[in-house]
Amino acid sequence: SGDPEFELACVQAYNDWIIEEWAGASDRLIPQCIAPIYPLEATVAEIKRAVGKGHKGVIFPAIPMHLREVPHINEPEYDVLWATCVELGVPICFHAGSSTQIQFPAYEGLSPGLASALRNITRPVSSVIPVANFLYSKILMRFQELKVVFSETSLTWVAYELETADHQFERQRLIEEGYTMTPSEMSKQSVYYTGWYDKTGIDTRKYIGTNNILWGTSFPLGTSTWPKTQDYINRAFADVDAD
Repeated sequence: SGDPEFELACVQAYNDWIIEEWAGASDRLIPQCIAPIYPLEATVAEIKRAVGKGHKGVIFPAIPMHLREVPHINEPEYDVLWATCVELGVPICFHAGSSTQIQFPAYEGLSPGLASALRNITRPVSSVIPVANFLYSKILMRFQELKVVFSETSLTWVAYELETADHQFERQRLIEEGYTMTPSEMSKQSVYYTGWYDKTGIDTRKYIGTNNILWGTSFPLGTSTWPKTQDYINRAFADVDAD
């Protein structure tokens, strides 16, 4: 939007609606606010307002530069955003498929069902790109108390990404560029990935870190485990320690 006042009004209307209409409906509903993309002063002001009203996390685009003409997300200008989340003790969440520019377009000759299935494969794995950026950006090294959630990512590819990131880190001697942590160390310190059907993803937990895996039903989407959610839970967690 080229109208920051209109953007802020829309954001505040949504955040207030979630609290006023839904937050009291069930203690299982965890409200998370959205925020204006820019300027950052407006971003953090709305986050503080929304968290003060009861929001428990922040949802932000992983690649804001694809949505607006704003600085790259790695720029120091965003430090106030990371610092605010740390100060308030809330995670920042990036949803899979947050930019169509990093997704493969469905062939126009596909049926609606096939096109939807293709999107449901490519959207989760599109998080490969913003996750890689965070693993190399030093944001997580500089803000070690920051908690980052990549939602609806699926899990299996995360093990590949962490292994590959560490391999390139070692092969290209990135430790000489001021890093004090490897990509996988930053991930286990700060990053959470989300699965819902992923038996193979659970099998890679020794690479991802059991404490870094979140699980959800993905209801009511077409990718959901419903109505066999309990079966999926039993399958995915069969070999996972109860703790």
